[in-house]
This record gives sequence, structure tokens and C-alpha cells, in this order.
Amino acid sequence: MYMSHLECPKCGATHDPHKLTQLCSCGSPLLVRYDLEKVKANFKKSDLIGRKPDLWRYRELLPLVDEKNKVSLGEGMTPLIHCDTLGNEIGLPNLYLKDEGIIPSGTFKSRGAAVGVSRAKELGVKALAMPTNGNAGAAWAIYCAKAGIKAYIVMPVDAPAITRNECAIAGAQFYLVNGLISDAGKIVGRAVAKYGWMDASTLKEPYRIEGKKTMGLEIAEQMNWEVPDVILYPTGGGVGLIGIYKALKELQAIGWIGEKLPRLVAVQAAGCAPIVKAYEEKKPASEFWNNASTVAFGITVPKALGDFLVLEAVYNTGGCAVAVSDEEILRDQAEIAAKEGLFICPEGAATLAAAKKLLADGWIKPHEKVVMLNTGTGLKYPDTVRVEVPTLQPDEDIPVA
Repeated sequence: MYMSHLECPKCGATHDPHKLTQLCSCGSPLLVRYDLEKVKANFKKSDLIGRKPDLWRYRELLPLVDEKNKVSLGEGMTPLIHCDTLGNEIGLPNLYLKDEGIIPSGTFKSRGAAVGVSRAKELGVKALAMPTNGNAGAAWAIYCAKAGIKAYIVMPVDAPAITRNECAIAGAQFYLVNGLISDAGKIVGRAVAKYGWMDASTLKEPYRIEGKKTMGLEIAEQMNWEVPDVILYPTGGGVGLIGIYKALKELQAIGWIGEKLPRLVAVQAAGCAPIVKAYEEKKPASEFWNNASTVAFGITVPKALGDFLVLEAVYNTGGCAVAVSDEEILRDQAEIAAKEGLFICPEGAATLAAAKKLLADGWIKPHEKVVMLNTGTGLKYPDTVRVEVPTLQPDEDIPVA
């Protein structure tokens, strides 16, 4: 185990990783730091040969102290799919999709939950609480069930029914709020202060990022340690994008990749685009987005606690932030299913809409290797697909189109 300390990216303060610590005293999220010189000396690419194809294959860059505390349901490694049919059609032949829809809970949230719950167990946590737009709550609920930790989950009343059911069936204490995730967060904050539970809100503990960063580690390994030119990420709280950037910087430090980093793109919906607005105004942080609304429910985050870290990752890699409409999202969700056989979530479809837009603008070049992140299976969003299906009588034949 090479974890050395927790570090505040704002004020630089360090904290003991062996105590339950939520935020820095200055209010900033904390980041896990490792002794990367020791990692470099003791962890080689060849060590990965023969390891299980899950996120724990990168254990030297993960914060778990004792393997007995690992809470796992087999999360990762997810496929990196070459979308050659669609890519060639739109003029982007090196288009890839990282499909997170096939892991436990059906979304990338399982990565953060696996590492976050494992560390909570290791630190002796008995109960935790969190606000969620749906998928994170569902993931943390099932991992808490596995770990024997009590989970209190609050989500907006408009959250998808499937994620509600996941929380309930996993035995979480589950509640709806007549409002947005920001309203759910206020309820959780009051409960945490009153009962002393661990606050598992986005970035209010340092370990969710560590699980999410394994997407970046996998992409690098799957591309034979030659990073792509562009990675597009659907951004609400932005933990995955922050994590991918952190993973790539750590891989640089241990000498596994070169100086080149992919340009990171934060993709948001036009109905909730605080990061995009901040990027366009060249600001270091975002402002609260009023009246947030989008079909891509998972990225409906009016104000992210780690917005400054998202923007830092975008700025430092020469990336950008782009917003797409709900109409574009639903169009491209259907198109990638019809052309590539991939039923992805609306948030994932937003990255395809963004890739098309950036290609048309010349920001993405036709020869570049581009990776889109699909953060979950479309099966969790059945209401986004509306089709009229003709009904045949028993004596009718199938009409040939």
C-alpha cells in the first residue's frame, strides 16, 4: 500500500489518510496522494499480466490498506469499443466508446462505490448518507449492502424509477425530495451533522475519485499505453473527469505514459451547463445554474463542489467544455444503437453529440483518436426511448421495408 497522505488542492494542507476525513478545514475536497517514487520502483506493467480483469488490478495506485476490507462485485474492466461504422460515417474513423454499462449497477458509479465503501469499511464506518440523481445512490446502496454498512439515500422525486428500486431493494433507507440534487444535499448535510454519519456526497470524501480514476488507467492500458488525442466525458459532478486526469498524471509520474495527455472535454446538457459557462468565460469555478433541466438526468448538477478541479483538468490539457441539446442527445442515443448495436444512456449519448459538434468546428481533427465515455446502460432509462411499434394479426406477414 503506497498511499501517503490526503492533500488539499486549494490550500495545500495535508491530512492523515488513516482517519475518516471528509473535507479540508478550508472547505475543499481532498485528494489521495501516493509515494509515486516507491510505486515506480515496485510496480511494473508486467505485473498486470495474470491479474483479474477488474479495477483492483491497479491496487498499487489505490488506497486500500488491507485486502480483507475489499468490497467487490467484479467492477471493471469495461470494453473499449471501436465505433468504426459510425465513425467512418461521420468522418472520424478512430472513434471509440468506453462502455461502463456492463458493470455492477449498470453504471460507472460502481467504481467509486467499490473503493469508497471499501475505505469506509476499513475506517470503521457503520452508516453513511448521500444525495444522488439516481445511479450513485443505487451503486452505493448495493455496495453498502455487501459491506454491512447502513446507507441513507436521498434523491429528487423525478429520478428514474429503476434507480429508486435499486436503492429500495438493496435495503437502503431511501427518501425522495421534491426538488433537485442540491436540495437533497441540504437534507443529507443536516442529517450528517445531527447523527454523525459519514457524508458520501460527491467529493465530500476522497475515495470515490480513486475508484473513478481507474477508467483512465484502463483506457491507457487498453490503448497499449499510448493515450488518445481526446476524451469526452459527460459532466455533472465531474468526479470521473477529475479522476481520469489524476490517473493520467500518476501514470506520467511512474513513467508508464509519455508527456502527451489527451485533451479532456467536459460535456454538459444545454439545460444544465454551469461548467460550460465558466469555461466560456475563462473562470476558475462555476456559478449555480438556475432551473436546471435535461433528459440526461445524471448530469443535472447545478453547482458541483469540485467544479474548480474539473476546469483545471480541462484547462491543463488544452481541452474544452461543450453543451448539447436534449434533441441532439436523444438523436444520437438512437443513432449509436442503430449503427453500432450499443444501447447507451443519455449522458453517454451526449458525448457523441459533442464529438460531432467539435469535429464540425474543426476542434477535433478527422485523424485523431477520440474516446467517448458512456457512463451507463440505456436499459436504466427506458422512458427516453419512445417508438411506435406496429401490431400484426396472426395471419399477417411481416412487411418488407
